[in-house]
Amino acid sequence: MAEQDNSTEEKSEEPSAKKIDKAREDGNLPRSKELSAALITIASVSMLFFMGGWFMNNIVNIFKNSFEFDRKLVFADLNMASVFIEILGKALLYMSPIFILTFVVAIFSTTLTGGMNFTWNAMVPKFSKLNPLSGLKRIFGLQSLVELSKTLLKFFLVASIMTFLVIKYTDRITKLGAMSIENALASAGNMIGFAILIISLSLLIIAAIDVPYVLYDYYKKLKMTKKEVKDEMKDTEGRPEVKSHIRKRQREMASARMIEKVKDADVVITNPEHFSVAVAYEPSGENAPIVVAKGIDHLALRIRERAENNSIFLFEAPVLSRALYFTTDVNQQIPEQLYVAVAQVIAYVYNLNAVDKISSTPEKPFPQVPPELTFDSFGNVSN
Repeated sequence: MAEQDNSTEEKSEEPSAKKIDKAREDGNLPRSKELSAALITIASVSMLFFMGGWFMNNIVNIFKNSFEFDRKLVFADLNMASVFIEILGKALLYMSPIFILTFVVAIFSTTLTGGMNFTWNAMVPKFSKLNPLSGLKRIFGLQSLVELSKTLLKFFLVASIMTFLVIKYTDRITKLGAMSIENALASAGNMIGFAILIISLSLLIIAAIDVPYVLYDYYKKLKMTKKEVKDEMKDTEGRPEVKSHIRKRQREMASARMIEKVKDADVVITNPEHFSVAVAYEPSGENAPIVVAKGIDHLALRIRERAENNSIFLFEAPVLSRALYFTTDVNQQIPEQLYVAVAQVIAYVYNLNAVDKISSTPEKPFPQVPPELTFDSFGNVSN
């Protein structure tokens, strides 16, 4: 059977951190347009609702002053231009709080779902978007159906709220005709401002539906096939720096496990500074002593420290420690040629532990190592 094409393979695996980072580099982030629109609208309408009087008074004053000017300005074109620029500047100055608030909220709202991100890749033109087939897919695809559903939902939501408010304010609306023009405008302004504020707040309902969908759709599109996951793992683990890091981490974990076993040793035979070999022996068993940990330099120091913390005896025997280090791996039995030497050391340690039961301290042995197992610090057989 022919191998299944990767393009038709089901994307069932969650996106890896590498693929998510690549998407961010390309400017592909989860963004909710409904959340941004809702927050911008609410912020702007709220400022107008609570500070509308201040804005209106300043704008009215600008209009009043703009119709009061010296007769000489009518016949001076340059002066009229400067007056117009001055009036426009004042109007923009008074409206600047709304512009600044809108800008800040627009930036803040876009970071709520995908975080802050800046990349030049998003500015590069993508000619694939000019493909008419891709355009037709977007028009008749699922995304267009979702956008249509959100638009219809917003329409019915706003229409329902407007209908409710009109029914609620029917009595107040009918009484506007009996009021003075100032009171009627003030009452109408309050009703309209409150209605717009409620409608803008209702947009949060659409945003609450849109945000989970945007996040779900974003990670769904980034999902990977099993083949893509395997290929990415091969590519990542194939890098020299990654392999080096993995090997270093493996060595650290192996050393940590080995150091942990020092507490099970009966004695640690040292150089005394450069070599340390921890040996364990089970008297009731039939096996020879086993090397449970060994190391040189820094690792040897760690073995000695762990031994001291666990009250394991340190026995200085430079030749024997080098022989054990270069001939025996961790978790292996010592070679037969070293049975006698190691037995002397273990017997000495056992006698020390029982010294309170005998009359005198046992004499320290000087274990002998066969010439063929006598090594220098570099692992070479020494004469």
